[in-house]
Amino acid sequence: MKRSTLEMLVGLFVALGVVAIVFLSFRVAGGNGLGASQPTYTVYASFSDIGGLKIKAPVKAAGVLVGRVSNIQLDPKTYWARVTLNIDKQYPFSTDTSAQILTSGLLGDQYIGLSQGGDPDNLANGDTITITSSALVLEQLIGKFMTNFAEGNAKGDGANSDAEAASAAQ
Repeated sequence: MKRSTLEMLVGLFVALGVVAIVFLSFRVAGGNGLGASQPTYTVYASFSDIGGLKIKAPVKAAGVLVGRVSNIQLDPKTYWARVTLNIDKQYPFSTDTSAQILTSGLLGDQYIGLSQGGDPDNLANGDTITITSSALVLEQLIGKFMTNFAEGNAKGDGANSDAEAASAAQ
């Protein structure tokens, strides 16, 4: 092979590698890459605590990606987080669908899980999901566990002393 042909093939290979890296970095960052995006419809859900939920977080049903979180705002009247969900139009959900904030693994990212209801009517653009379950925040769970554990030990020590005193009196 001539040197110029070899240099051209190496250059083409490097250019394809750069394009592949750019494409994959868009996909990992949550973008659609170079492909066209699916048409979506917008629904809303309110949560008392969203934990670490972020914009562009996945919305899943049965583990399948069906949409993304597009906006998160604090409702000034209720002081609940109002989350805007963009759902792919190919996935119609019933009006009694429930939304829950879940975590991928023990310490992974949070996402919204949808559970299909049984109502024959489907959610339309601009509707609100009324059945929601807020995020379980690990720090709050640990705090409750530690408080209950400490209270149980305090009651347990007193109960043992009372039992010992009662048996000694007999």
